[in-house]
Order: sequence, then structure tokens, then C-alpha cells
Amino acid sequence: MIARSSSRRIVTPRVVKAGGRVMPMRRLRAAAEEASIAQDFSSAPVMDFAMAMAEPESDEMNAADIKAALLDSFYGTERGLSARSEVRAEINELITQLEAKNPTPSPTEMMALLDGDWKLVYTSNSELLAILALSKLPFVTIGDITQRVDTITATVENRAALSVPLSRTSLSATASFEVRSPKRLQIAFERGSIATPELLSDLEVPESVDVLGQTVDLSQLRGVLQPFSQGLSSILKQVGGIVSQAPDLSFPISNDSASTWLLTTYLDEDTRITRGDGGSVFILTKDTSSSSSHMTPEQEAVAEAMML
Repeated sequence: MIARSSSRRIVTPRVVKAGGRVMPMRRLRAAAEEASIAQDFSSAPVMDFAMAMAEPESDEMNAADIKAALLDSFYGTERGLSARSEVRAEINELITQLEAKNPTPSPTEMMALLDGDWKLVYTSNSELLAILALSKLPFVTIGDITQRVDTITATVENRAALSVPLSRTSLSATASFEVRSPKRLQIAFERGSIATPELLSDLEVPESVDVLGQTVDLSQLRGVLQPFSQGLSSILKQVGGIVSQAPDLSFPISNDSASTWLLTTYLDEDTRITRGDGGSVFILTKDTSSSSSHMTPEQEAVAEAMML
């Protein structure tokens, strides 16, 4: 993990280049005064020359630095779940700064950048935070939360991985989208799905678990279960083979929250900032290892034609 670094700007003193060297302004002023006395010149022309050579003061961060500071600020926030108020304020400030340097003013016209698999790294959305909060339950782990954007079929799939003892599954929701503006997508969720649980053959008991803020030592339980792990593993493999043949549980989505919109306020090759209609913010990074994150020239031409 990368340690979180402060995003406070460091204002450096004015400097000028003299003879290939970078000199602080205070040293330049002293040198100018000495030159004025030694050569019996008026100090004003000398100082005017020094000021003309001085580079303008600037403490503005470039987009790459802002993005690095933003990603570093997510450390320890559990994708936004445990972010303190001052950390959220810092993150919001960095988000605003990065949005101001958006290299893609019309994201919906850049289908090749939008297309692919994106992984959530931070959010303020209450519904997603409720899912992330499940990880606070004993033996429950929330894995990657991803979004697949398919510009060929004009669909979006949101997926959250979930693991419990001896099993793992995923929850997903599929939606269609329409382009409403250079930045806005109208989203209509259509179906939800619960993947068929995958039974795990390895019985892994952690050394400890947090329950209501208290750490419970499970080392003795691990010792008790060790003799049964081999037999249990064999049973799980047999049952898992049967369970895996069952189809995923799919159901329609037809409530009031089925329709929403997303506004992409920053987009580059590997980072996307999106804002929802409830004021939520989503920050995602692109999974470049997935083959679906790359479009062929033919697919890109089709996607662009669909957006016209």
C-alpha cells in the first residue's frame, strides 16, 4: 500500500537562473546591492534588471501531481467507508482541482476511453457505502466493486464481489444508457443478479476477527478445525461441483431508483471521476489487464456512429 501523502501545496521562494544556476531571490538582491556599491551604479536599475530576470511565482500543481495526491489520499479510507470529515474535505478539494484540469471535455464523445472495466477506489454514495459496511461483519469480505462499460451494446454492469466462510459470490446490476450531453449519460437499470455461490475447498480461519470493535482471538479454533479440514475439503469439492451447475439468480429492477444519470467530470486513460444525481461522487481506475477494456478500430467506429 502507498502511504497517504499530504496534498498541501508547498510554496517555494522566488528564484532566478543566473549562469545556469538557480538562485533564491534574497541572494540575488544581496548580489545586486554589492554590484551597485562596487560599480557605483544606481541600485534601482540593478534591482529592476534582477526583477525582470525573476521567474513568476507559481504554486499551482499540474494534473499528474493532483491525481497522484488524490489517489494517495484514499489510503486508509476503505474506499470512502471510514474516511474522516477532514479527509473527505481534503479529497473533495483535490477532486475539484483535478476536474478543473479535465483533458477530455466531452467524455461521451471518446468511447474508447469510456469503454472497459473500471474499479471503484473511492465513493461518497450511501448505497455503495452500505455494501462496503458489510465488511465490518465477522468473516465477511467485500472484494472489488467494478463497473463494465460496453459502448457497443450501450450497457453498464456494476458488480460487487462478496466472500464469506467457505463460499464467495457477487452481486450485479445491469443497465442501459443513452448519451444526453457531452458529459452526461442517462442510466436505466434493468436487471439484478446474484451469482451462483462458489464453494471454497479450503477452510481458512483467520487468526483474529473484529466483533463490535473488539478483537477476538481465533487461534484455538484454528487448531480444533485443523484435523477436519481435509475431510471437509473433499465434501466441499463434491457439493461445489453440483452447486456450480445451478444458474445465477436473476431478477428485474423496476423501482423508483431504476433510472438515474451520471456526469463524467474527469476522464483520462486510467482514471475517471463521475458524479451522480444525488450528489454522490465515484472515482474509478481502469483495469487495463482486461481484454474488454480495449476496442478494435471497427468497434470504435461503430460506437462513435451510435453516439451521433
